[in-house]
Amino acid sequence: MKLIRFGAVGEEKPGVQLANGTRIDVSSFRSDYNEDFFGNDGIEKLSEWLKTNQESCPKVDDDVRLGPPLTRPSKIICVGLNYALHAAESGMEIPKEPVIFFKATSSIIGPNDDVIIPKGGDKTDWEVELAVVIGKKASYVSEENALNHVAGYVLHNDISERGFQLERYGQWVKGKSCDTFAPLGPFIASADEVQDPNNLNLWLKLNGEVLQHSSTSDFIFNIQQVVSYLSQFMTLLPGDIISTGTPSGVGFGFTPQRYLKEGDIMELGIEGLGVSRQVCKSYKK
Repeated sequence: MKLIRFGAVGEEKPGVQLANGTRIDVSSFRSDYNEDFFGNDGIEKLSEWLKTNQESCPKVDDDVRLGPPLTRPSKIICVGLNYALHAAESGMEIPKEPVIFFKATSSIIGPNDDVIIPKGGDKTDWEVELAVVIGKKASYVSEENALNHVAGYVLHNDISERGFQLERYGQWVKGKSCDTFAPLGPFIASADEVQDPNNLNLWLKLNGEVLQHSSTSDFIFNIQQVVSYLSQFMTLLPGDIISTGTPSGVGFGFTPQRYLKEGDIMELGIEGLGVSRQVCKSYKK
């Protein structure tokens, strides 16, 4: 199943994208895609509900805005330096265990919304990432059982302001949490739709030029390891997002470095998880 949310900012309704690409409104199911939905077998219940109600669901026009495919989760946890080549281009050693930081949930936007270069920012960067959506509360789970706690997967552009991240006392969260810095979607693919999350192609283009092109098979720490590892330090709640790192090809790694400017267009995608597109704009009061 592919979960979408659609409509104006702050007024999104839940929907589903069918196998043929048609989008339908499932708001009469009476549950948005939130912690309660994911934690109470919402995907399975919605699937069952659709067997008798799909034909009566209104269609969603293609020109309707797509919002984030879930409501604001309790947390976004990110894994840094999780691809060997990206660690190399960053001039950092391959980590012995996952590098973890948080990203403010207020940074979440829809997959095709504008990205705003923040006030005082001049080193805003792109990062295509595979993100995991937790489906079942996880605490001290084993690697063998970790995937049983995953509801699905979603495309994430982990936008980063490198000046805030790396030049302001090394507190990464400041460079990751600006408004609009977490475009998510176009949809959440339920776990059964992704045969092997540790072997997916992913890519990003800037103004039509391919800058990132890799596979999650290059993970240093795979999905099972990351979910299990995080659950040793905090409880993962249904709907929580874990973003699993970016491959090489970010602006910070170029010589000279390349950063986003007003009018730039990012297009990115992951195999089986669709494509998103963001236009960059400068901060204005």
